[in-house]
Amino acid sequence: MLSVSPDNICRLIQLSREFHAQEGVTIPDPSGDWARQMLASHADDASLQEFNTIIADLEPDQQQEVVALLWLGRGDYTRAEWQDAIAQAADRWNPQTAEYLIAHPLLADHLEKGLELFGHRCNE
Repeated sequence: MLSVSPDNICRLIQLSREFHAQEGVTIPDPSGDWARQMLASHADDASLQEFNTIIADLEPDQQQEVVALLWLGRGDYTRAEWQDAIAQAADRWNPQTAEYLIAHPLLADHLEKGLELFGHRCNE
């Protein structure tokens, strides 16, 4: 069961799609601190700002759920392994959750798939 509102997840999906659809958003070579560099160059982006705000407003356990949902939708875990995904997300949690999430170019697709495994769909 999800403690994060499916509506919040759907909004994150929408914002992620808006952000990643922009020209000029590229995910550089993963060596170095690429996520921070990429996000710093888009700091004034309204979609990114709202995305960051939604994540920051979530409790850490809810942020961990969003990360686990990404992993679930990406195929790293099955629905039956949900508690394992949550435990792994809790072990890896840090205050840069928003940066970690938005740095995944297919975030929206993965979150959408993960949400569907819980029986929810976004109305777009």
